[in-house]
Amino acid sequence: MTAKIGSKHIAQHRGKKEREEIHKMNIAREALKIAAASAKYRNQQKGRRPLAAAAA
Repeated sequence: MTAKIGSKHIAQHRGKKEREEIHKMNIAREALKIAAASAKYRNQQKGRRPLAAAAA
């Protein structure tokens, strides 16, 4: 839940430009997460454990 100012949520007080910037930041943050996850399993055969788990 977002915090409140009086009877309104903080998000209701944000301007259009600020909301757009937050939206773009969220998309960029998700893209980084997806890139990190896909890099982790790159060049792995299907059904095989990752190399780090197999070596341990």
